[in-house]
Amino acid sequence: MDFNQKIHELNINLPKAADPVGSYVAAKISGKMLFISGQISIDENGNLIKGKLGKDMSTDEGYKAAKRCALSIVSQVKKACGNDLSKVKSCIKLTGFVNSVDDFIEQPKVINGASDLIASIFGDNGMHTRAAVSTNSLPLGVAVEVDAIFELN
Repeated sequence: MDFNQKIHELNINLPKAADPVGSYVAAKISGKMLFISGQISIDENGNLIKGKLGKDMSTDEGYKAAKRCALSIVSQVKKACGNDLSKVKSCIKLTGFVNSVDDFIEQPKVINGASDLIASIFGDNGMHTRAAVSTNSLPLGVAVEVDAIFELN
């Protein structure tokens, strides 16, 4: 499958792969594994998607924020692979963090935004294991952060 073609068919505009703002790297290859650091929710205009699920944001808004995280993940994967997504064999795991109130229980529905985006681009190769975790705070007040592990050919 040509993943670049799939991105084009889905009319997806990938954001620029952001450089890290701390003491870490955005992506690291170890053997055939590609690790992508947590990508925070940023809208198409480059603005942070901030808020707390169950208070400031609905589950649907969180889903869209998680989808934006996944777009950034794909951008980081593409950059790490020298713009050649054919190097991707499969997505192994996503871990999603949801900034939410104590009684919010729809973290899996929020992180489906990231999972659905990865699966739409990579098809069966995009089916992955996952964790969807609630947290009381995320960097810069963002709503969602997602990291990923991919296997390379």
